Amino acid sequence: MKLITAIIKPFKLEDVREALTALGIQGLTASEVKGFGRQKGQTEIYR
Repeated sequence: MKLITAIIKPFKLEDVREALTALGIQGLTASEVKGFGRQKGQTEIYR
């Protein structure tokens, strides 16, 4: 068993669902999420 996590645009959900069904994948969980802004990332200093 494998877990795939993907962030897709809402209008592409049906296309992704159809593609996964064509590959024989039956289970799918979709959640609506909202984000704000961009992350600045992580900065590390090596000494």
